[in-house]
Amino acid sequence: MPFQIPQKDLKTALEVFAVFQWALSVFAIIIVVILVNVYLLAFTSYWLITVFILIWLAFDWKTPERGGRRFNCVRRWSLWRHYCNYFPIKLLKTRDISPSHNYILVCHPHGLMSHTWFGNFATEGTGFSKIFPGITSYTLTIGAFFWVPFLRDYIMSTGVCSVSRSSMDFLLTQKGKGNMLIVVVGGLAECRYSLPGSFTLVLKNRLGFVRMALRHGVALIPAYAFGETELYNQHIFARGGFVHCFQKWFQSLVHIYPCAFYGRGFTKNSWGFLPYAQSLTTVVGEPLPLPKIQNPSQEDVAKYHALYVDALRKLFDEHKTKFGISETQELEIL
Repeated sequence: MPFQIPQKDLKTALEVFAVFQWALSVFAIIIVVILVNVYLLAFTSYWLITVFILIWLAFDWKTPERGGRRFNCVRRWSLWRHYCNYFPIKLLKTRDISPSHNYILVCHPHGLMSHTWFGNFATEGTGFSKIFPGITSYTLTIGAFFWVPFLRDYIMSTGVCSVSRSSMDFLLTQKGKGNMLIVVVGGLAECRYSLPGSFTLVLKNRLGFVRMALRHGVALIPAYAFGETELYNQHIFARGGFVHCFQKWFQSLVHIYPCAFYGRGFTKNSWGFLPYAQSLTTVVGEPLPLPKIQNPSQEDVAKYHALYVDALRKLFDEHKTKFGISETQELEIL
């Protein structure tokens, strides 16, 4: 009788592979690209390959600012279904969204690797186009990723674009209607607060998304990903110690807080850097309409930022008990 892998084990292996390839692709591609190009330049006669890559980056640098280079066939890879089933990831809408308008959806929290952000909005793993018919999602991230060869094309193929002002202006004015820009405003600064049981958001001084929404007169949509902070553990070093001081110094230098995080390995009870298989549900709230103000004042921005924070708190409070969170638990806004 031929050897057969049990269907359940094969399913689990595919899910682990799907998460592994994405979670580590960013770091792996960056390291490999740097090492390979240094080797080509310094130790071989194939330095022209590196020159051609740099020429291509210089020629194509505007693409992430102009809607990217998405391929719906990539977004529909079965790989992403395995990715979402690993946790599993779910997308829950509370209101229908009309495709006759544009929107900025603001997702919280960032977590360590924003797995819900990617699974729900950069792929069809949870059926985004069926849940929000007529809506095109553009997931936005920092521009530094688009200067890394191969990685930039990989992430752009899923509909990821730059989060710069020019990119958002283009998407909200040149791409017609029915566009949803996905931003995770907490950014990398929020990683340090991504701990099990944490409900801390970096939002108080994040005003740019409100200013952008006012300039274009588009609605803001709050979204909260329940379970995102439960995916990894972090080792917290004593304040004032050498490692903690290094973390603060590094953050002040490059605006990235280096976290000592860990999760599971390739088997359930092992240690590693894969996320725990923790259920994730992103609840998408009701659009908050904003007026169009071409040059909004600080008072205008502060007013609508406060309204947005209230809408986000309301969304969190309405759904938190469904996910095992205490009725008395509140969001902490920093």
